[in-house]
Order: sequence, then structure tokens, then C-alpha cells
Amino acid sequence: MEEVPERFSFPKGEEEILAFWKANDTFKESVRLSEGRPPFSFYDGPPFATGLPHYGHILAGTIKDVICRYAHQTGHHVPRRFGWDCHGLPVEFEIDKKLHIKGRQDVLDMGIDKYNNECRAIVGRYTKEWEVTVNRVGRWIDFDKGYRTMDLSYMETVWWVFKQLHEKDCVYRGFKVMPYSCALNTPLSNFEVQQNYKDVQDPAVVVNFPLIGEEGVYFLAWTTTPWTLPSNLALCVNPEFDYVRVKDTASGHIYILLAKRLVMIYPDLANPKKVADAKKKFTEISVCRGSELKGMQYTPPFDYFEATRATGSFRVITGGFVTDDSGTGIVHCAPAFGEEDYKVCLASGVTRLGEKLVCPVDADGRFTDEVPEFKGMGVKDSDRLIIPHLKAKGRVVRVDVINHSYPFCWRSDTPLIYRAVPGTFVKVEQIKDRLLANNAQTYWVPSFVKDKRFHNWLENARDWAVSRNRFWGTPIPMWVSDDGEEMVVVGSRAELEELTGTKLTDLHREFIDQLEIPSKEGRGMLKRVDEVFDCWFESGSMPYAQQHYPFENKDFFERSFPADFIAEGIDQTRGWFYTLMVLSTALFDKPAFKNLICNGLVLAADGQKMSKSKQNYPNPTKVCARKGAAAAAGGAEGGAHCTSRRFSLIGRARSLRCLPPLRIRRPQVPRSRVPSSQPPTPAHLPTRPVPGY
Repeated sequence: MEEVPERFSFPKGEEEILAFWKANDTFKESVRLSEGRPPFSFYDGPPFATGLPHYGHILAGTIKDVICRYAHQTGHHVPRRFGWDCHGLPVEFEIDKKLHIKGRQDVLDMGIDKYNNECRAIVGRYTKEWEVTVNRVGRWIDFDKGYRTMDLSYMETVWWVFKQLHEKDCVYRGFKVMPYSCALNTPLSNFEVQQNYKDVQDPAVVVNFPLIGEEGVYFLAWTTTPWTLPSNLALCVNPEFDYVRVKDTASGHIYILLAKRLVMIYPDLANPKKVADAKKKFTEISVCRGSELKGMQYTPPFDYFEATRATGSFRVITGGFVTDDSGTGIVHCAPAFGEEDYKVCLASGVTRLGEKLVCPVDADGRFTDEVPEFKGMGVKDSDRLIIPHLKAKGRVVRVDVINHSYPFCWRSDTPLIYRAVPGTFVKVEQIKDRLLANNAQTYWVPSFVKDKRFHNWLENARDWAVSRNRFWGTPIPMWVSDDGEEMVVVGSRAELEELTGTKLTDLHREFIDQLEIPSKEGRGMLKRVDEVFDCWFESGSMPYAQQHYPFENKDFFERSFPADFIAEGIDQTRGWFYTLMVLSTALFDKPAFKNLICNGLVLAADGQKMSKSKQNYPNPTKVCARKGAAAAAGGAEGGAHCTSRRFSLIGRARSLRCLPPLRIRRPQVPRSRVPSSQPPTPAHLPTRPVPGY
């Protein structure tokens, strides 16, 4: 019997257990010896391999390890594979910084092959550090059989997933106004946009639009994006609202705006003590319905696109999206830069499907030569020049500053714009009812995340833009004729080899972009669309792609799908959890998982998001060496309650929100004893209980 030392070192004790596990290959032996038991399937969400693990990963990993060990000890076979998210913006962003790449053309000049080789080289930069940290905290998971989204087998299954969606009529090519990152030259999906809102100050300008045919009469429109004014094509009013004509006492001008929004140009109307004086500043002339203004023509702030007047531009149109709670009740419409603008201009005949859209902004978010005064200037930077330019022309009625929440790119941390882009979309809205039904079949801890946050997100789901105008990713396997009338979607490497007569060893862009498919309709050669998949599409395909389904492991996958258990942070309700549910529903009309544990976020001690660049959290490996793995996991454990908590090694983690304790439900599979055919314990393994297991 060993004596317990007076001063016990937890780090040293943990290291002895880890050494024992390593010497006896305990984890892999336990998995091997459990073969033949009822399976318990677990999916591990792939982290990006370009960053180091922090306490949020340790917290989620601890939860995963506890449940998987519990399933093993209650008589189940529990394979556990680590995975790596190798593609996408996180990797490209690192290379863009390293090579000082400023835009898309820089990559094309360099060559996609060289650029992708740079991306490939850094993908495994931190894999060793991940393995060291994960093993040090005592988590059992297989790194040797881990999956990578950049592997040919994984990418081939992603192609298969996409072709299945296409054959189910769940895919279309479209032209939509999307959140767009100028820094990364690509649109972002709606759930990516939700990840990084910031409170900012922007200019808020009331601009006049002279009514043609009536001297001295002006429509007034309010905008917080002055940079869109050069692209103005219409003014929109609500047909059911009352609009008023007032004569401004100071200028003698007659203004047309929403009757309820006179306060926008006469703010003292909102002050009971100053109402009487405010009313002296204008005289009401007449009131009419918005529908009566329809068709009236006006002079835009800039004449760059005056030629489009002949096809319906620079007229008043009507739309029910115009509200009476802000602005002037008249919306300036630039259809290339606003979703509602695009829809209402399309419905009103200002723009037409198939015709070129007025969009004088390039892929880098800079004005083109169609706007000569501001050519080459970033659109957000141009506000400071556009406003004085319009003031000098007598077109500005009022300038304010507005504080509001605005979306920023989750990778580059630069402000997003909304911009019309062509792309590939998955029809999510048409399967919304099935998404909600499949979500109802799942069990979540805590339940409110499923019933409220996730349910609400599914209820308002929109078609998913799965394409990215980037380079390092799985290419979208869609070949299209020059006229866009013929399309071929490829679902495997063998299929593409047969169609092109070219043998393939890799599916990245540099290996397939030059391949063309002969038309079967006499339309020449079909060329691949110039896009790659959103990396969220790849991670959402993980249940199938990690098994190279359906090309391999078909029986194993079908026995183990849906997963018995998954777990990640609450931020994945609009990320991985969502994409898993969308793809599994579209493909199999099933949820991708049965049970889910959702933990909260672990913040740095200063309350901010943990950041490698800010170095605002202690190195996990050093904490384990000094305090032990229990301290590293314990400092983060507050997040297990699905709240955001600050990491702390002393005292309790400071709670930012109080919720009931986490309740872990037992896996929904029957308890089973090891079958009699179980192989005997190998001689080299001890028969006594394994320390720490």
C-alpha cells in the first residue's frame, strides 16, 4: 500500500496517469475491446487548424469526454475521431496577411496553385499543440484516424452531398443582395453575419430629390449609407401612409415626406415646450396617400445613370416595407445594395431579371470608373466626401450622426456592406417545416436553447448562400454553358474523370478549373462556376464525409446515423448545429443527432472574447503544468451552464447570468453487457482497474 505524500502534486499525479495510458495504449485498447457492443455514435465538430486551443475548447472537450466515457462504461462501443476544418476564410486570411494580398486580383496574378500551396502549408501548423493540450487534459479521442476537410475522400463526399441536393431540386443559381466582406472579396451567409455586430457611429443624412415638373418641390429621403446615393434608381413610399406637403419658412422650399415624420426635419416637434415655435418653421399645404405619389419623376443626386430613366428609373414606387418609425417615410433605393431595394425595384420594373444591374462597386468595395468623382475609393470611406459634395449642390437638408449596431466581418473585423452578387443557393425556406419537425425529435441540454434560440432561428431560416468567391476550399462541382441554359452537377471524382477524360488525384481548384465538359445540347463546352463551398457547408457534411459515404463505410454509416450525441458552444446554434440540421433534413429528412449538450462561452478574465492576438488568457499547457488539468477545466466550468462566464483560476468564475445547473441526460440506448464473444484481455494489460479511468 502506497503512502500518500504530505504535499500531493496534482500535475505530477496526472502526468503519471497519462504516462500509464500512453505506455499501455489504454484508450485504443478500450475501444478495440468494446467492439461488438451496441454502438454509441459521437460527432466531434472540426475546429480550424490555424489557431491554438483555449478554455472554450477545453470546456466543450471535457463535456464530450465525460459523456463518451459514460457511454463506454455502460456497455457501448464508442469510436471517437478528431477532425480538422482545413478550408475557408480563416486559412486564406492568414495567407493574405502573410503575403500582403490586398484583393482578388493579387491572387490571380500570383496563381491559384501557388496560393493554395501556401494555404495547404499552414493548415497543420498547430495540430501538434492541439494534440498535446487535448491529451494533457485527459480527453480520450483518436487523432491518428482524424478526418480533414481538405482530404480528397472528404471533398468527394461533399460533392456527393451537393449533387443529392441538386437532384432533389434544393439548389439554384441566383442573384441576391448579400452581406459582403470587401476585405475578403466574398459574400457571407446570414448566420456568419450574426457573429460580429458592433455599436458604431455612422452619418445619417436627409437628402432632397427635386420633383420634375414642379419648381421648388422636393421629396425628402433619409439614409445612413450616403455611399449608395450615386447608385440611386428609385424612391419608395408606403401606399397606405399619409404624406404631407409643407412649405419650409426659412428656405421657401416645399417638402414632401411622411406626415408622422415631420420631426425628422423639425426636431423641436418632439419637445412639448418647443412645439409652438417648431410649427412656425413650416406651413402645411396638403396631405395625400402614398399611392397617389406613385409614378412621379424626380432628379437623382447624381446623374451617372441618367440613361436608365428611359427604362423606368428615377420614379416614385410603392412598397409595404417602408415604416413610419424612422427616417422620412421615403426610402432611397439602390437595388444593388439593399435586399428590400432589389425586391421592390424588381417588382416595380425599375430593374429586370437577366439585365445588368447598376453596381458601380468592384469586388474590393471600391467605386469603379462609372463614378468618376470617387473612383478607386472605398465605399465606407467615401461618405466623408459625398456629403460635402452634395451640400455644395444644395441637396442636403440635414446631417446627423447615428449610433447603431452594425455587422462586421467575423474574420477580417472590417465593416460589411450589402451587395448584389451571383451565387449558388440551397433552398432552406422550402424545408422549414421539416427542419422544425426534426428539431422537435432531438433532446437538448439546456432545453431552452432548442425550444427558443434554435427553434426561432429555424423558423426564420432563409435560403443559404453556399458559394464563396474564394480559392482555398472544395470547388463547387457545377459546370455551366456560356448562356447559362445547360448545367451539369458532378457527384464524384470518377464521374468527372469520365466526363472530361482526365485522371484526378486532387479536387482543389488548381486541378479542375481548366477542365471543361462537352455540351450534350450543342452549346459548346461547359465551364465550372468560379466558386468554392462555404466552409460551413463542408463542416455540415461531416457525418457523411468523415466516412467517405457513400463510396465507403456505407453499412457502418447507416447503422450509426443520426449521432447519439454531439456537443459544442452556444455560438454553434447558428453555425454547426444549424448546418448539420439543414443538410440531414434535406438529404434524409432526419436530424443529424439525437442528443446535444450546449455549453456557454468562456470569456477572458477581463470579460472580453479570448484572443490569441490580445494574449488575454493564460496558456492552457502552462496552467496544466503548474496547477493541473482539473484547474484548467474548473476555471472554465461556469460556461457549462450555457452562460457566458469569465475564466478564473482563483475563486469562482464570475457569472454574467444565472441559470439552473446543467443536467446531463443518460444516453438513450439500452444498457448492455459485454457479449460472451468478447476477446479476452491481452496479457500485457493489467487486470486491476486502470488508474484514472
